[in-house]
Amino acid sequence: MSVAFAKEESAEAASETILPARPISDRINLVTEAGLQMLKDDLARAQQALEAANLLEDVNERRRQSAVPMRDVRYFAERVRTAQLMPAPVSNEVVAFGHTVKFERDDGRTQSFRIVGEDEANPSRASISHGSPVALALIGKAVGDIVMLGQRELEILSIS
Repeated sequence: MSVAFAKEESAEAASETILPARPISDRINLVTEAGLQMLKDDLARAQQALEAANLLEDVNERRRQSAVPMRDVRYFAERVRTAQLMPAPVSNEVVAFGHTVKFERDDGRTQSFRIVGEDEANPSRASISHGSPVALALIGKAVGDIVMLGQRELEILSIS
């Protein structure tokens, strides 16, 4: 067989299929029950995508198709391994991980966010990471407390 018809992997093509690891923060990996399940589901989806990519016969295409799922499997496996499941708060006296906090800003607007783990945080769905500036300002405070967030004041209206 002529070398012209053999598919050879070049070092350049191989290096293009190795993606850098997804960054993992230094914060403790606190999760709610829903957050842990989300991580497990994401891990399962990444494993399925990797298995599907590994079935491809073409070596170059297999490497390209497996790059993202391989990176995601490493990330989600580590996040599941380090997850610390937090029980639901037993008291609504003081803001803690897992609480939904309603507060009024000094411009009169009210907002409500649930404090959750980093991977499940989604401000557009009213959840923020326990390590976000807003959450850090609110944790440990009670209804009626006014907290400073930069130049802004937030008054806690309710904790649930």
